[in-house]
Amino acid sequence: MARIGRRQRTTKETEISVAVDLDRTEVVGVSASTGIPFFDHMLDQLGRHGGMGLEVSCRGDLEIDAHHTVEDVGIAVGEAFAEALGDKAGVRRFASMRVPLDEALVDVALDLSGRPYLHHEVEFPGEKILGDPPFDPQLMEEFWRAFTVAARITLHLTSVRGRNTHHIIEASFKGVARSLRDAVRVEGGDVPSTKGSL
Repeated sequence: MARIGRRQRTTKETEISVAVDLDRTEVVGVSASTGIPFFDHMLDQLGRHGGMGLEVSCRGDLEIDAHHTVEDVGIAVGEAFAEALGDKAGVRRFASMRVPLDEALVDVALDLSGRPYLHHEVEFPGEKILGDPPFDPQLMEEFWRAFTVAARITLHLTSVRGRNTHHIIEASFKGVARSLRDAVRVEGGDVPSTKGSL
């Protein structure tokens, strides 16, 4: 059975459509259109390195700020991810990874625990990333918090070192993506918890 989740989210600030295919069955491709080119690039990394189909479309109030778009996309992606996971029967559950990107190094550990928690220890040395519109790196913590709460996972994200803000953010996305890819892998039939559910 395909592990696919879909979400539509409409508020006064954003209109979002998301599809997640954990097994990349070709039903869902990899694409992102949020009006924020750098964010689209990061979402593309999440899908491709996560080994999953991830389609994101968002129209947000970018004339005010990118905050609503980034946070609400995190919510919608997290909800679609949780739906695709289903009861989590047979998944590996835990995963961790340390990912370099040139001078940047980021450490990721996660648990498909059903208990939302984010530890985000990432410092950004630079200001906004240039683009049209520019991207504020402070929004990354908002994205990951929204994602972890909606997906009901535990995520620890720590920057080990780095001088380039773009590199630190991209290493973070690749690290989370690769860890998710590992954690959702099915290698048994039982739910990996002594409680019998996650």
